[in-house]
Amino acid sequence: MQAFGLSLVPQQPSHDEGGRPAILLDRDGVINENRTDHVRSWNDFRFLPGSLTALRLLTAWGYRIFVVTNQAAVERGLLSLGTLQQIHARMCETAAAHGAQISAVRWCPHRPETRCGCRKPQPGMLLDLAATMQIDLVNTYIIGDALSDVIAGQAVGCRTILVRTGRGEEQLSLPAFQTNRPDHIANDLLAAVQLMHLARQNAG
Repeated sequence: MQAFGLSLVPQQPSHDEGGRPAILLDRDGVINENRTDHVRSWNDFRFLPGSLTALRLLTAWGYRIFVVTNQAAVERGLLSLGTLQQIHARMCETAAAHGAQISAVRWCPHRPETRCGCRKPQPGMLLDLAATMQIDLVNTYIIGDALSDVIAGQAVGCRTILVRTGRGEEQLSLPAFQTNRPDHIANDLLAAVQLMHLARQNAG
């Protein structure tokens, strides 16, 4: 089964849209607070400090923002697809009210044991976005709070940033961290996007 998604831009972007740089963001622990019992409604959703500012800056700098998120609560029966769509719609509406535009959200509804191709660390959602939204993955950053985000990005040639929010801090002590080191580590999403933007500017 392929990843489900909520698209907020035309499936066939214009040439101009395809030429704009893209950024891939994990959701829980990066944009909003991570919950061990899952975000099951909009009332459970809490933006992390600085994340709306980060999204606004990305929009001002001309980046197309794409969210790629594992949402196993759907297949576990804890969250309906309709409610997940509502959460993402409200997230995007709130971001827009703060001057940010999220171009599209892609999610995987599967549990790890399903062994699908879309749940990170598998790169299915990233490849789907690259194909439908004209994203040059080799010149794109992915920002996440888990090694699964880093590994998915590395599989398709993305630059990777691990944030310390959410599950990020604990990832640093995992044995797998030594063989899956991100390109950068940042304190939070705001610090990560500033680091990324500066690196891109310095690269010319």
